[in-house]
Amino acid sequence: MNICAKILESWSNTEGNMNSTADLLNWINTLNETTYVNIKECSINVSSFWFYDDYNGEVLNRKRSFFSIKGVRLFRNDEFMGEQPVIIQPEIGYLGIICKEINGVLNFLMQAKIEPGNVNCVQISPTIQATKSNFTRAHGGTLPLYFEYFESSSKYNVIYDQIQSEQASRFYKKRNRNMIMEVDEDIPIHPNFRWMTLGQLKHMMEIDNLVNMDTRTVLSGIPLLTTHFTETELAYIETMFTDKAFFRSIFRTNPADTLPQIYQYINNYKMFQDITVATIPLDQLVDWKVDEYGITCRKPANFMVRYYDIAIEGREVRQWTQPLFKAIGEAIFGLITSEVEGVTKYLVSAKPEIGTFDNIELAPSVQLEATHEVESGNEVEKLFYQHLESRKGIILDVMLSEEGGRFYHEQNRNVIVKIDKDELKSLPDGYIWTDYSTLNYLVQVNNCLNIQLRNLLSLLKI
Repeated sequence: MNICAKILESWSNTEGNMNSTADLLNWINTLNETTYVNIKECSINVSSFWFYDDYNGEVLNRKRSFFSIKGVRLFRNDEFMGEQPVIIQPEIGYLGIICKEINGVLNFLMQAKIEPGNVNCVQISPTIQATKSNFTRAHGGTLPLYFEYFESSSKYNVIYDQIQSEQASRFYKKRNRNMIMEVDEDIPIHPNFRWMTLGQLKHMMEIDNLVNMDTRTVLSGIPLLTTHFTETELAYIETMFTDKAFFRSIFRTNPADTLPQIYQYINNYKMFQDITVATIPLDQLVDWKVDEYGITCRKPANFMVRYYDIAIEGREVRQWTQPLFKAIGEAIFGLITSEVEGVTKYLVSAKPEIGTFDNIELAPSVQLEATHEVESGNEVEKLFYQHLESRKGIILDVMLSEEGGRFYHEQNRNVIVKIDKDELKSLPDGYIWTDYSTLNYLVQVNNCLNIQLRNLLSLLKI
């Protein structure tokens, strides 16, 4: 059986054959109850590692590693569009998952990992979640567990390997390498790691703040279109799907039907919109105040920057200080779907953001920060909120955390809603209905789908 079929079998297996879902939930709950974590806000002046460079107007550390915080200012066609602090982290890190067939079932090796910004401390994370500073040991800590497998990935069956973008509203052109890799040899299982099926992971994604963002972005990249299936094989695969319209959206559609329209819009934007993003000193940001406790906007904003004194047991380094972007309110990310002639369609939008690597990417139907006013939304956003308020067509509604290594307590509402396509008589500029096959094709390419859309796609179930 080819690897894609094994992945789909694992996706349909919600009970697990190595660890029961109940045991996995107890494992996480026990770790959350017993792991020592102490995180408190502090002044940057108490840190021996981080400092504010008032000459260049940036927050950085004494090794010039990890990341720094600077100001950015965005202009579109010579018009000022906005400015804010951003995280500058040009290095590419690993987000990788090892999988293995065990007793006939493909299992994924997942880690219970604590990040300082996590709402609930311990979340289910990829096998490896490491910045370049981690695996080059710039912080003086130990080498990340299982790093040797990814360093020698050519020896194994690499299922997915793509460099993808991070949150462009907080990072400036940040990307990480997303990988899924199958091994067939015995590998040691370290403490705080467990095997689980893809179906178990999908189930646990429905629980608030349990499966972290890095796991979700990696799993969104599972390639289902790179294998040619015979009709006999497809007939068998279809038996795994309760949602037959989803099956047809994957295997009975052609990406060529909507790819030209998507690429034409994106390429026109990149070609004809004159985008300039300039990095500037933090103290030149007009509406932002910089002091020893962080960076705060004088107007309503979606975040602030604060400094934290952090102590966590079980990490490569157990005590440190660092800045984190602290959320103010909650964003909402929504994916609108519709069934058309027995096929699930997905409504996506082309969205530019201040830190996007190549100016614009495909985004969810709705991607609204906490400060967004519903009344000012377009017809897509208004229809989405109508369904949300009436609870009509809601398939999934879950609170999920963002990246806990850089963001403090940032949890956002992820919603998938099904509508009648006729409810939208016309689409605003930059919106398109497409099939899952098209989105699965595009996620195999750099910087086409933004992280919010990828995370929503990872929540889909068969």
